[in-house]
Amino acid sequence: MGDGHLWTAYEAAAATGGALCSRGGDAEDWPAEEWSAAGISIDTRSLKPGDIFVALRDARDGHEFLKNAFDAGAAAALVARAPETAPDGAPLLVVDDTLQGLRDLAAAARLRNFGKRIGVTGSAGKTSTKEILRAVLGAGGSVHAADRSFNNHWGVPLTLARLPMHADYGVFEIGMNHGGEITPLTKLVRPHAAIVTTVGAAHLEFFESIEGIAEAKAEIFLGLAPGGVAVLPLDNEYFPLLKKRAEEAGAAAFVTFGEKAGADFRLLDYKPAGAGARLRTSIKGEERGFDVGIPGKHQALNMLAALAAADAVGADLDRGIAALAGLEPAEGRGQRTVIEVDGGEAVLIDESYNANPSSMAASIGLLGAAAPGAGGRRIAVLGEMLELGPDAPALHASLAEALIEAKVDRVYAAGELMRHLWDALPEAMRALYAGSAVGLVGPVEDAVKSGDVVMIKGSNASKVSAVAKALSARAADRKRAS
Repeated sequence: MGDGHLWTAYEAAAATGGALCSRGGDAEDWPAEEWSAAGISIDTRSLKPGDIFVALRDARDGHEFLKNAFDAGAAAALVARAPETAPDGAPLLVVDDTLQGLRDLAAAARLRNFGKRIGVTGSAGKTSTKEILRAVLGAGGSVHAADRSFNNHWGVPLTLARLPMHADYGVFEIGMNHGGEITPLTKLVRPHAAIVTTVGAAHLEFFESIEGIAEAKAEIFLGLAPGGVAVLPLDNEYFPLLKKRAEEAGAAAFVTFGEKAGADFRLLDYKPAGAGARLRTSIKGEERGFDVGIPGKHQALNMLAALAAADAVGADLDRGIAALAGLEPAEGRGQRTVIEVDGGEAVLIDESYNANPSSMAASIGLLGAAAPGAGGRRIAVLGEMLELGPDAPALHASLAEALIEAKVDRVYAAGELMRHLWDALPEAMRALYAGSAVGLVGPVEDAVKSGDVVMIKGSNASKVSAVAKALSARAADRKRAS
């Protein structure tokens, strides 16, 4: 909204059907109907003054934190009851169910915005593609997207409920662990373009096959707005299934990306260049070369998916392509840092934000493309991949082939499942196996020497990010010293 306010009391009440009230307070100073909010929060630790606090019932009951919310400057609270702990005079919006109330705010935010919305799902690359879209679309308009990976049953409605009335574009990452989870989220967002980045082995613990994962990802097309476009990975073996499901869902058009001949947004050649890469592409039949700010062929394909979706919603392609040169990797997603070691410098590639077989293979490829300095080595520090079901041992062991192909010199592995990779590795490649990532921190710090390139990757729960943080601290020390 032009005045910086996202929701007024009456707008929020109309959207949710809730009741405006407060407990106690001065009868002559009735604040319950006079507030306006600049944002929405579900966590008092990150709540900003002027936010609506939504008291969700999740791991904890948000109603327990009402005092904290108002102490932090909440403008109002969306609640299912008015507990005695609510501060006197604090504005409340009472609904039957706060998660449904959040969804109602989200639906109203969508209806009052006349911009274009893009939904993103896939087994890997969702958050990276969302951030690429933020840059591509932001080159020609105002973009709304979550700052974090808010892609679940509360994260998607929270992001949509924060959509400003006058935003030109909204980008929504939509994830899932089980079949059926994407459907209500995409129907809430109603994207004008929907991307499936890739389909691979992820969350196999909850699916009988990768085909089941493809079916679940294809649910994103069920929410397409009239005239909506499906953006599909031509290289993926499940492309025919995805296209069929998009057709059945009523997609008005299809745009493809990939390396295969026939892709509308095709990667013809990829070359590392500085901190990023140089791409040669064919975009809608026109050959184009350009520089991008982040490395990795998998990221190049994410960029083509983003450009395809941006073009589908009418964004300026030339501006979008130009914006790719200024991209920087997000924390834990390929961020490169020079770290100080005895006798010189090494490079840290932090890929520690989550992992599945698809993203692990991409990160190993990124390490393989990196050139160590004089006398340096390629070092992989790997935590286990979770939620892969009965195929988990074989999927971990199969990473040995990618590590060999990438000419990785030394592997540090942590976690019970990584034992299967460890046993499959050539003897010369084995550096250290530990039961947990904490057992790798000191040894990796001690082992890294001048010229080395170190890549760190694993599921969030593997805690392998602790190794990245320890090495990053060296970079911070180096920066302070300079």
